[in-house]
Amino acid sequence: MANADWDLFQSLHAVLQAGSLSAAAKSRGLTQPTLGRHIEALEQKLGAPLFLRSPRGLTPTDLARQLEQHLAEMHAAAAAALRDASGSADSLKGAIRITASQIIGAEVLPPILGAFHGRHPEIDIELVLSNKTEDLSRRDADIAVRMMRPTQGALLARKVGSLGVGFYAAPDYVARHGLPQDLAGLRDRPMIGFDRVAPPIEALKDLVLPWEISRELFAFRSDNDLAQIAAIRAGLGIGTCQHQLARRYGLTPVLAEAFEFELEVWIAMHETLKGHRRMRLMFDHLVAGFQAFLAEGRGG
Repeated sequence: MANADWDLFQSLHAVLQAGSLSAAAKSRGLTQPTLGRHIEALEQKLGAPLFLRSPRGLTPTDLARQLEQHLAEMHAAAAAALRDASGSADSLKGAIRITASQIIGAEVLPPILGAFHGRHPEIDIELVLSNKTEDLSRRDADIAVRMMRPTQGALLARKVGSLGVGFYAAPDYVARHGLPQDLAGLRDRPMIGFDRVAPPIEALKDLVLPWEISRELFAFRSDNDLAQIAAIRAGLGIGTCQHQLARRYGLTPVLAEAFEFELEVWIAMHETLKGHRRMRLMFDHLVAGFQAFLAEGRGG
């Protein structure tokens, strides 16, 4: 394996990520036949198949799955090396890779990042929207905006405040259906929530709710947080939303006195990056930007 061509392993990583030769070839900027030859060459070097081929597509073998984690780490390290090489530690040029949740990345970060780019136009910004916790220790990203206290070691992290979350509905939904009188009454209303992936309910552990939180509770189900917000705004039902965003979109609070929870907001980056001028500038800018966003609160 040590003598195998890294280019072949990049192609294997692309197929594992994309799920097909055609999609992997497109992501790598190669033709499908070329990428297919990469996989065949790698199988010959390793002496075992990496995929089972059928009319339904490619199924990774156990060997491919065993290699997947190593390839992800190698890919992250290579990408981080390219970002580091894109500008010196003291330079205001180069790339910064930021990871945030779907809602934060799409609804909150753009104007904050826009202000930063206006001041530092030669710094490129890469934004990863994911509700999974990216591993900063292996440099999947340079800086993370997280909704919980970071637990990985060797991180520079700062808590900037907390986001309040409550139930909301669109005004036209309220006009058509009215508001429930209590939490138990929500069971009789269409609710919006997750489909296959359970939500982070740790923040709800101290709340006494009259029903179990499960997918069957929801009439509209999606694992995409942006789709859930869109469904609330479209009047499909009642769902949870950050107070600041609810105010932005003119949503109506539902049972505000009976239900609310908070999510901590942290900005984190690997401590080895604090000596990079552009990374530290972005870190401080994100802290200030989120402090201003959180200060909007629920009033006004």
